[in-house]
Amino acid sequence: MSCLSGLATGIGSLPHTDAAKAVELVLKYCPQLPFWPQLPRRDMREGMVAQFSEGLPCLKLAGQGVVFNAENKENQLEKFYEKVIGGELENFKISPDYASGLYAFCEELNKAGLKNIKALKCHITGPLTFAAAIKNEEGKALLHDEVFMQAVIKGLAMKALWQIKFFKKFGKKIIIFIDEPYLACLGSGYTPVNKEGVAKILNELTQEIKSEDVLIGVHCCGNTDWTVFTDTEGIDIINFDAFGYLDKLLLYADDLKKFFGRGGMLCWGIVPTQEFSGKEKVKDLIAKIKEGVCALAKKGIEEKVARAGLLLSPACGLGTLEPAKAEAVLKLLSETSAKISI
Repeated sequence: MSCLSGLATGIGSLPHTDAAKAVELVLKYCPQLPFWPQLPRRDMREGMVAQFSEGLPCLKLAGQGVVFNAENKENQLEKFYEKVIGGELENFKISPDYASGLYAFCEELNKAGLKNIKALKCHITGPLTFAAAIKNEEGKALLHDEVFMQAVIKGLAMKALWQIKFFKKFGKKIIIFIDEPYLACLGSGYTPVNKEGVAKILNELTQEIKSEDVLIGVHCCGNTDWTVFTDTEGIDIINFDAFGYLDKLLLYADDLKKFFGRGGMLCWGIVPTQEFSGKEKVKDLIAKIKEGVCALAKKGIEEKVARAGLLLSPACGLGTLEPAKAEAVLKLLSETSAKISI
């Protein structure tokens, strides 16, 4: 994975309503590790939960979100598992109405030269974040419903496998990110799941996806118990908010050492998003990265190992920003990546 060192990529969402414009920015500022953009302002179906709801049992769109439909529940589950067991990936496709950015991205890749692209980044919403956002017929989050939590894990795995198949024709390494902002609450009194439960879910999901030769990343934009990721064998990349939480991550240096030892990488969310002022400078971001690498070195992780396993991204998705601000974030990210030889 050393060929990816220092490259810039995005988390997923952009604020644009024009898919072609969004893809143009992705390829301009993340040319070697581009990602397909979610466009939640274009259509509510591109929200991080709705976008991955197609084909999952008992879910339908209503109002401004996804709701639970308990009608013929057992029959829906039976048909769902028949498709999962049969490996019927097309039943789990993300259709153009739900992901205009995905199809615009593919169209541009078909036209553009692929020589400089090192890998393609795809993504799914993580099962915990997804299930926490939807309530069943009893008014409980699917996170608490063992039967449907299992279906969520299987369905999202199929969504990831469909993407891998969809983009395989380009002959590039594929990275699947699991977006789990919900896990910023892990360990607090507000989170109804414990570390062991989260680890079990992540292990099951990553094992399903690892049936293909891909890299798996996980994104959490707040602080969490980072060992739940370092200890999950299927996770190759951990994406964290380096601008806001570098000091918190450094507390897990011993676990990171083991993670790097098995070839893991850190994707540093080095450019702030909600806090972005436009006054941030490349030299300041480089200094922060140097600070982190030196701190890791003091804790026993060789600088050359930390540098080799280093990617860059914004701290979080950019979908809630204004387009001009989102572009400024990507521009700063690109400039920082270009000067990352630290």
